[in-house]
Amino acid sequence: MENSYKEYSIEDFDKFDCLKLSKRFYIVLLFVLRGYLIWLMSVTNMKDRVATMQWVYPETSLFFLSLLSGALGLLVVFIISMRRPDAPSWVQTLWPYTRILLVTALIFDFLVNLIGYFYWQLTSVFWLTSQATIIIVLIALCYSSKRMQINLIEFPQKLPEK
Repeated sequence: MENSYKEYSIEDFDKFDCLKLSKRFYIVLLFVLRGYLIWLMSVTNMKDRVATMQWVYPETSLFFLSLLSGALGLLVVFIISMRRPDAPSWVQTLWPYTRILLVTALIFDFLVNLIGYFYWQLTSVFWLTSQATIIIVLIALCYSSKRMQINLIEFPQKLPEK
């Protein structure tokens, strides 16, 4: 474990001497939570609140399915925000499984779109293929990151006062 940190500088650590979270966490979360991000963008657009949403999600059902598939991503955001020394035990228990939750959210998101395609014909084959490619790349990023592996092993502990 000691050799795992040799490529990181002091700026790579947070105030609890844990390695700062990998940017890959946030990249995956952006993709999983895209429905919520589009919703926030449309709510903040004062001129036309529906135009942004309709541009990205021409079918309203797709938007609601995206919100459904992003719910697991919201759980991950909540776990990340609760990651501190005095965190409840359930957060400490779930933390090592955060990568699995992210991958599950990606797969669930793809399954929702797959069902939308086959059952309701809501998406195109091009979008389905693009999404599958993006998801495969994101899953590969999750499992190829040494930093993310270290993040999942560590959990912030209270440091002694100096």
